[in-house]
Amino acid sequence: MKALLSTATGGPETLTLGELPRPTAGKGQIVIDVKACAVNFPDVLIIEDKYQFRPERPFAPGGEVAGLVAEIGEGVTGFKVGDRVIAGCGNGGMAEAVAVGVHNVYHLPEGYDFAEGASLLMTYGTSIHALVDRGHIGEGDTLLVLGASGGVGIAAVELGKAFGARVVAGVSSEEKAAIAREAGADEVVVYGRQPFDKDQSKELANRFKEAVGPNGANVIYDAVGGDYAEPALRSIAWEGRYLVVGFPAGIPRLPLNLTLLKSCDVAGVFWGAFVAREPDRNRANIARLFQLWEQGKIKPRVTGTYALADGGQAIAKLGDRSAVGKLVVAP
Repeated sequence: MKALLSTATGGPETLTLGELPRPTAGKGQIVIDVKACAVNFPDVLIIEDKYQFRPERPFAPGGEVAGLVAEIGEGVTGFKVGDRVIAGCGNGGMAEAVAVGVHNVYHLPEGYDFAEGASLLMTYGTSIHALVDRGHIGEGDTLLVLGASGGVGIAAVELGKAFGARVVAGVSSEEKAAIAREAGADEVVVYGRQPFDKDQSKELANRFKEAVGPNGANVIYDAVGGDYAEPALRSIAWEGRYLVVGFPAGIPRLPLNLTLLKSCDVAGVFWGAFVAREPDRNRANIARLFQLWEQGKIKPRVTGTYALADGGQAIAKLGDRSAVGKLVVAP
């Protein structure tokens, strides 16, 4: 079968269209004929050997897919050949077919687009876990979202509004500001490109403080890191929750004296480990996402679709942070 392959450590330019053996369904697995594979920041890291796990090469990137069930493995119930599904697979999604564990496979109802379905799990799954399980977001909270025009950022904005929060979006351009406002952000802060010197960092902190208001941000969703983290932390509310989601701008060093002064929590968000450790809680979250989608409160925003051979171009856009919304590869 055709697959976009990582054969050597490196950037998107190292990916080549090639062949892999078609997978078969092992015990507890389903084989999916892939109709769409969403692109996420872990795809940038995994081909550079910078992710939490390193698949044996050659492998295809792509951690979430939508498609049709082609084969059922031993012990699998609740699915049949031909079912429309979405699934998290870690890697292997940028191929014509992929074998996945049934614990992270979900039915995709008729009427839902494959590209949008492929874009639900990782971004919205991460964000609902972050905001609800780790951030304990509540009605009337103020939520500050960094990187609010990307996949997880848009999901956080939409979910924040769905949960009754006032949402302040942080983005790096006016184009991205429009995307954040379209997703429901109440206010937007457009910040410059790092690195920041001390004065620039202080200025950004003041802009965040002004945007979130005098009481501070009850929840900060940081999917950016780098020099943006400390200014955001300085805008947190008393007993606020700072959610560590990702580091495309680099791993920050937070001054812990600020956490003491604000009596705030810094909480890590590792959705993949949550899925593996607590599958029932994750399934409840995903069911809630489908309810919100049906109610029109969330909707995956697919802004670009690429052929399998061009999947490296989509990954490059995430790597240089020029992507807005979700990019999808269609084998």
